[in-house]
Amino acid sequence: MSTEHPPAVAPSRARRWRSALTVAFVLALAGLMFTASARLARGEESRHPENLAQLVDRESDRVADLAAQVDALDDEIASPSAADPASGAVDPGLASRSGVAAGTVAVSGPGVSVMLDDAPPEGSYPASIRPDDLVVHQQDIQAVVNALWAGGAEAMTLQGQRVTATSAFRCAGNILLLHGRVYSPPYVVEAVGDPQQLRAALDRSDRIDIYQEYVDAVNLGWAVDDHDRIDMPRYEGALELKYARSSSPTSVPDDATQTDEDRPAEVAP
Repeated sequence: MSTEHPPAVAPSRARRWRSALTVAFVLALAGLMFTASARLARGEESRHPENLAQLVDRESDRVADLAAQVDALDDEIASPSAADPASGAVDPGLASRSGVAAGTVAVSGPGVSVMLDDAPPEGSYPASIRPDDLVVHQQDIQAVVNALWAGGAEAMTLQGQRVTATSAFRCAGNILLLHGRVYSPPYVVEAVGDPQQLRAALDRSDRIDIYQEYVDAVNLGWAVDDHDRIDMPRYEGALELKYARSSSPTSVPDDATQTDEDRPAEVAP
């Protein structure tokens, strides 16, 4: 006895439905992706800086806004202080010297300026000269700043910004980061003080002697000029003061810094 099976109509129809639903889902997903891409292309989504240049520009604008707020708050503080009769009990000379040392007042007077610059990129250099030998490094600028302080500088600026005892700057390649702002060479350090004493302090610096060797070898930029009058602004940032603490002879202070790249003591021939 034979048994006849009905034609497989139902399974074929189910497969067609599944295929149709799959195609519809893929088309809907593709539509969503195209819509999102179009919105991003039109800039409808919120975006953050995607590279270092954009980040630096944004942070520089933020620093400028904060500096303006600091100036406004300083003016508010200065007004009641000037009107307070008790303020006359403070020694004006001591207050002036303290303000100069802290960088909270503008300063004018004779002094010197020191310029440091990278070597010309088109120069012909020996094979022993490295690319790092052709740029100004952090320790080069620090050597100038330290020498000028040792020479009796009363006030100082770097790239036109007031430098105080708590100022810190960093170099990344040939880019200088100071007080939240970015600078490119040439770098200019100005100091108010006796020009002869300041020049003598520069001549006594061993690190500056090493820099001078590279000035002769690869033509790094170097110039020292005397000025009858240098006008310096007050420090625009917030003063960060730290107190002294005792430590064992073998311990290292938490805030001790060490440069990770130094010029060789002598220029390789």
